[in-house]
Amino acid sequence: MKSRWTSIILSFLLISMSLIGCKADERLQIQETTQAQKPVVLILIDSLMDKPLQEAIRQGRAPALAFLREKGHYFPHVVSSFPTMSVTIDSTLLTGTYADQHHVPGLSWYSEKEKRMVYYGYGPKEAMKIDQPQVLLDAIWQLNQSQLNPQTKTIHEALADQGKDSASINAIVWRGKTEHVLKIPHLIEMAAQLPKELNVTGPKLLSYAAFAQLDPNQKRHTRIWRKYGMNDEFSAQEIAFLIAHDRLPPLTIAYFPENDMEVHRKGPMTIDGIENADKALQTVLDAFGSWDKAIEEVRWIVMGDSAQSAVQDDRQAATIDLRSLLAPYQISPISRPQQASDQIVIAANERMAYVYALDPQLPLSTIAGQLQREPRLDVIARKEGQSIIVTAGGSSRQLTYKPGGPLKDEYGQTWTISGDPNVLNLTVRKKQLTYGKYPDALARLYGAMHSHPGRYVIVTVQPGHELITESSPTHIGGGAHGSLHAVDSLVPLLVTGTDSRPKSLRIVDLREWVLRLVNATE
Repeated sequence: MKSRWTSIILSFLLISMSLIGCKADERLQIQETTQAQKPVVLILIDSLMDKPLQEAIRQGRAPALAFLREKGHYFPHVVSSFPTMSVTIDSTLLTGTYADQHHVPGLSWYSEKEKRMVYYGYGPKEAMKIDQPQVLLDAIWQLNQSQLNPQTKTIHEALADQGKDSASINAIVWRGKTEHVLKIPHLIEMAAQLPKELNVTGPKLLSYAAFAQLDPNQKRHTRIWRKYGMNDEFSAQEIAFLIAHDRLPPLTIAYFPENDMEVHRKGPMTIDGIENADKALQTVLDAFGSWDKAIEEVRWIVMGDSAQSAVQDDRQAATIDLRSLLAPYQISPISRPQQASDQIVIAANERMAYVYALDPQLPLSTIAGQLQREPRLDVIARKEGQSIIVTAGGSSRQLTYKPGGPLKDEYGQTWTISGDPNVLNLTVRKKQLTYGKYPDALARLYGAMHSHPGRYVIVTVQPGHELITESSPTHIGGGAHGSLHAVDSLVPLLVTGTDSRPKSLRIVDLREWVLRLVNATE
């Protein structure tokens, strides 16, 4: 067992990045692009939202984003995936599916097969109680090579099948068909007792912080105090390097992570992170010599992944401890493996959680009933046969639904429902179903409910609040996401260089649209 001091060192190294990256095989880094089509650059700004973006532009603190909006098209409300956590959303973006098909349930979840919790990131208090080397392996290897459904093709794999190259820069999900050797940084390798190298498949050009640089001379943004390169400036310099060397592939997906941290700390209306992301975007546009040339030569997509909602300043009012709500049961602690006496495991994802019934004699309806006693809880859902039963905190109302049937929603999906539609704020008129404060609620919730094996209840919390369990991080007075609610689910999309648009304003529909753009000659 590693010493407490080693654990502290490893915690510092891993927490300094949201996810740990890798170094690609240098022999595969750069190849000339021969395709005639205009390349597409998709930049994902974590937790970018419409209102603060509009305010940043109004104050003149986001000139690059203002330029792209003025020269293109702006869609303020695109529906994210669920849970509204980056790892699940990015899996949806790359595969064009919800979690029932791509199989990435959230930032944390319980593997019934392996009898353990899976974490792709964690807070400082959690770090001292969990198996950090396993978190590293899950984040940089298992996620892309195993846990992301191998039968669900990513956009990088689809382009490789067409003989087209692509690039991933600081993205969380990047599986492709080119073999790479990931090299673990020496300090982390020693502290975690991990192998020096891991074999993976990714896009032709794979860049991930200090561990996968395309620009061999980029040093300034990869220091440990700059999160090893998991920052906006590193991402921008990598794109600029490809531009300067005329080596942009048909598609580049780049991730600007830092706005998310600013919003978590300061709340949803902060524009500091947007200003910093805009400066990084200016670096990218400047690489063309002029911004007009940038939009002449490239199709640009800039978007958010999820929104965040404000968390109240008062800790007691803001947080809901699921352990206290489920106190009658034996809850498995995160600091040890599951034991036979454990009845419940809780995987909290900020404003959403999976509550697993390990005890086969414990009905999911009993767990849901226990949770309904808390009026601050929002959506409480469980599977029963082929149907999903949805209730709410502090209420006896109930909605039952399943795919297929006489009702059609605004996305062309069909459903059978019974009970009270108001539980999910649904409106039903003449066999037409429309969504209210839970956009695309039926499909997104169905995706999470079928994302992985196990018996579990899904619970979300009302705006202003956050779910907690043992040692989970909180964002008091700041922002948080994870829920099904619109305040966590609607993100902006800027498109410049094309008049086309996806078939619907949902992240799940962007993959096929991007593939069409990559293959478009006009």
